[in-house]
Amino acid sequence: MKVRVSPEADRILDTVAKVPRGRVASYGQIAHVAGLPGRARLVGWALRHAPDDVEVPWHRFLRADGRIAFPEGSEGYARQCRLLARERVAVEAERVDLGRFGWNRAKNLDALLWGPRD
Repeated sequence: MKVRVSPEADRILDTVAKVPRGRVASYGQIAHVAGLPGRARLVGWALRHAPDDVEVPWHRFLRADGRIAFPEGSEGYARQCRLLARERVAVEAERVDLGRFGWNRAKNLDALLWGPRD
């Protein structure tokens, strides 16, 4: 049984689950896609307070400029870099290139609307 934190957090966690391996998104992008524009901090809160039974790929989410939110040199920073590296996402000069590794929802929506039908 899924434990509810809040309806907004549930929307965020549902959106987070759609970001595939090897892709990253900003907290603000997730908030926008979840229908909560301007609520980037709520995304961080929802990731941090997700129920234990919900698998959260927290390492795929970054600041709007592609930087990791943890301070460089911290254990959280190192762990996030390791998890991203396992998914072949490069962290260079303390950033992830969002143009190269970013989750492009528009392309996914286009594929759903105009791609081949199953």
